[in-house]
Amino acid sequence: MQRLEKTGRRLEDAVLVIILGGMILLAAGQIVARNVFGFGFIWSDELLRMLVLWVAVAGAVAASRTDKHINIAVLDRFLSPKANERIKIVVDLFTASICALITWHSISFVRTSYEYGDMLLGKVPAWLLQLVLPVGFGLIAWRYGLFFLKRLVAQFRGDRAS
Repeated sequence: MQRLEKTGRRLEDAVLVIILGGMILLAAGQIVARNVFGFGFIWSDELLRMLVLWVAVAGAVAASRTDKHINIAVLDRFLSPKANERIKIVVDLFTASICALITWHSISFVRTSYEYGDMLLGKVPAWLLQLVLPVGFGLIAWRYGLFFLKRLVAQFRGDRAS
């Protein structure tokens, strides 16, 4: 199981590096092409916008693997460690639920895009590029569902999950 998790982490990191590297190369190439050679690629701006979406979702998935999503820890200072663990259980369940809801609606969005035959970048079916939404939010929902179960079981055993 640890080998599978390690492979998943490496795959996530590789996807982030490839997307971010591609964005940098494409943006720099577009700048050089326009300023030095007087032409540009008409599809590059649209592709860069799609890559921003992809890197944002991939970054969110990578942050979720270590439970590093954005949160405001106001009550942590005032509550006991046991109460904080209980709050984390609720937060994990809430996060998993919201991400599952977003997954559901993004599947509907991708399906609609498929049915209408939307195209991006000239002749690329839009739904292919939009698949990052249900896949990414589905992975985050799965992870926070696992965090929820892990912390819930730890509460019943009397130990700390984190």
